[in-house]
Formats: sequence, structure tokens, C-alpha cells
Amino acid sequence: MKALKKVGLTFIAMLSLGTYAQELDANLQFRPRYEYRNGYKSLMSNGENAASFISQRSRLNFNFKQEKLKLKLTLQNIRTWGDVATTSTADKNGVAVFEAWGQYEFSENWTARLGRQVISYDNQRILGEIDWAQQAQSHDAAVFSFHSKNHQLDLGVALNANTENLLEPKTPYTINYKSMQYVWYHTAFDKINTSFLVLNTGYEFEKTPENLEVDYKQTFGTYIIFKDKKWDADLGLYGQTGKSSDKKVRAWYAGANLGYAFTDTFKISLGYEFLSGKNQDDASPVAKSFSPVFGTNHAFNGLMDYFYVGNHQNSVGLQDAFLKLNYSVKKWQFNLVPHVFNAPNTILDASNKKMDSYLGTEIDFTLGYTVQKDIVFSAGYSQMFASKTLERLKAVADASDTNNWGWVMVSFSPRIFASKQ
Repeated sequence: MKALKKVGLTFIAMLSLGTYAQELDANLQFRPRYEYRNGYKSLMSNGENAASFISQRSRLNFNFKQEKLKLKLTLQNIRTWGDVATTSTADKNGVAVFEAWGQYEFSENWTARLGRQVISYDNQRILGEIDWAQQAQSHDAAVFSFHSKNHQLDLGVALNANTENLLEPKTPYTINYKSMQYVWYHTAFDKINTSFLVLNTGYEFEKTPENLEVDYKQTFGTYIIFKDKKWDADLGLYGQTGKSSDKKVRAWYAGANLGYAFTDTFKISLGYEFLSGKNQDDASPVAKSFSPVFGTNHAFNGLMDYFYVGNHQNSVGLQDAFLKLNYSVKKWQFNLVPHVFNAPNTILDASNKKMDSYLGTEIDFTLGYTVQKDIVFSAGYSQMFASKTLERLKAVADASDTNNWGWVMVSFSPRIFASKQ
């Protein structure tokens, strides 16, 4: 707490020193979440027991503005209730910097932002914040932005190392990507919004004991949104090329949604996603499995995170057909989303025979209630009805009859300080 007090006093001192118009605000977020995991991310085997725990995110956000200058600092602590003793003198995870950036406005249309920051675009399928995860996701990067009335062009670059080295390291950098560059362009035409993305990510690997190399993979594509009075639709198309760990990459993705609002409170949407993969009997060295890279994957392909959330990479791909039912009334929101999963590529059984492509059906139900402006209660229940093919894919010999997941979360987000001068 002493460190947090010092940070706050420093920001207040900045306000008192300048001659320009200045703004400073500070807000807190406390987000405890209870989870019951009985087949979350992977199927439960008979005889295994479910897990229960409470995790918590605690954040302190500072936002500073002075003429053409903007600064943001976000400190956070992520913990599991009980991960340190009640009499502990130190926290297990300590306080981490989630965001720490400075932005300068060169002109009315040009800005540059440097430092630790969230990089999030469109529906967050390729680049997202991953806010569901208590730690979320941010990057050490420089982002240069041009923005006019109906257009925005962002250029981003990043270069990572694990320390201030004097010489080139002998072991590969594996904490994250070694380097990243991207171009994102967005434009609006009446009822249609269109974005184009080209993302280049380089990962370092050990090609030989004496030779470290960086392979670059390119992700490129478009995201289009159409919105009318009651109808809305979106379409995402992306491809991947380049190399990964000395293997050629050739993969692609397609996703679409079509929604209709019957009333101001009730809406139905139909959606489909295709992520390319590779047959299990395909001996080709080419990587054909699409990777969502830095996407907020929890928001796609079922909330139980069976696919692309720290898993299902370099696999058989996925087809996901889903229906979304959304109902809101006063302070309440209700959502029901069934998913039907299929594998677009061959899965083999223990005898190397082709299995049925059907993986399973997942039902996701969530609700939210706004207690007041800065207090939100939410909860959810999900259940997976798995097939024998999914058992094989997840390497579970005999899955239990019930695979479900439930959670309850409260988010407190009060504004604690604001000043203008």
C-alpha cells in the first residue's frame, strides 16, 4: 500500500507543477470470481473430482491528460484466495504493471503511444485484451495512429528481450514473441464498417545448438460489420502464411454472424466459424492449423474453453455452429448460446480408423445484473455433451457422464479521485 500511496502522490504533484490545463482521475477495480470446474478445458475422467476456488483481480488505474499528452498507469494484483497464509508478510504474485504508456498528439490526426498497453481491434478475434482472464493481456509496443472522420490507420511495432543483454543470448527467447509489426486500417461507409489487418509475428527458436533463428508468421485479413435498424451482420476472413519453427504455414479462418432484434429487449443471432486444421494422418511438414494469435479466445467457441485457450493448437481445426439468444430487461441481461462442434479434418482412433467428425455440443448460459453504476453481478453455467471423438482428441480414455462449469463474479469499479485545473 505504501507503494500505491507514493504513486498517487506523484500524480497529484504532476498536476500542481504544470501551467497547462490538466486532468487526473483514478479508479479501482476489485473482481472476485468463484469457479466450479468439472470438465473445464478438458473432459473429466471417471474417478476424478471437480475443483472449486475463488480468484481475484485488484486494479488501480491512473489516467493523466495535459494538452497533447496522455499517460496511463494500471497496477494490478492477481491472486487465488488462500494462496498465501493469513499471517504472510509478502504476497505470492505481488503488484504487476498491466499498463504503463505515454501518448503524444503530434497534430489533430496523428498520435504516438509508447509503453505497456492493450492492443485490441474489431471483435478481438486476432488481437484482444482477454479481459475474462484475471491477468488480461497487454503488450510492450509502440503504436502510431492516424485518424480522421471516417478512417483510422494504426502502425504497431514491438521488440522483446528477457533482460538488458550485453551479447546475443545463447538460448532462444521464449517468454513471448521476439518481435511484432502490424498495420490495421478501419473505414466506415454509412451502415458498413470495414477493417483490414496485416500482422507479422516473429518467434525465436533453436535451429541448431549453435544457431538461433526467428521465424515470421503473417496473419492477414478483413473484418466487416453491417448494421441496420433491426438487422446486423459481421464477417471475418483471415489467412496465415510464413514459417513457424522452421515449418511453412498455410492456414485460414472464416467466421460470420447474422442477428435480428425482434424487440428492444430480445435478439437472436446465428453464427458459424471455421478454423483450418490438419488431418492426423497427414505427414506433410506444412503447418495447416490456424492460430488466433492474440485473440480473446474465451469469447469464441464455447465458454468452457475446450478450443484455442491454451490448447488445441496445431490440431485438426474446428467448425463451430452456434445460436445466440439475448434478452435484457431493466438491470438484467440473459444469454443462452448452444454450440455444435465438428472437426473439419480427420481424427483417428486407436486402430488408425477414421472417426466421426462430430465433437460435441456445449450449452452456455450467462446472466448479469447491474446493482449500480460501479457494481455488476454476473454468473454462468455451461455443460459439454461430448462425443467419443472428443474423448479421443482430448486423450481421455473414459470420460464422465457430466462435464460442466459454473461461476459467479462481482465487479466493483468505483472512481475514487478526479481533478481538473
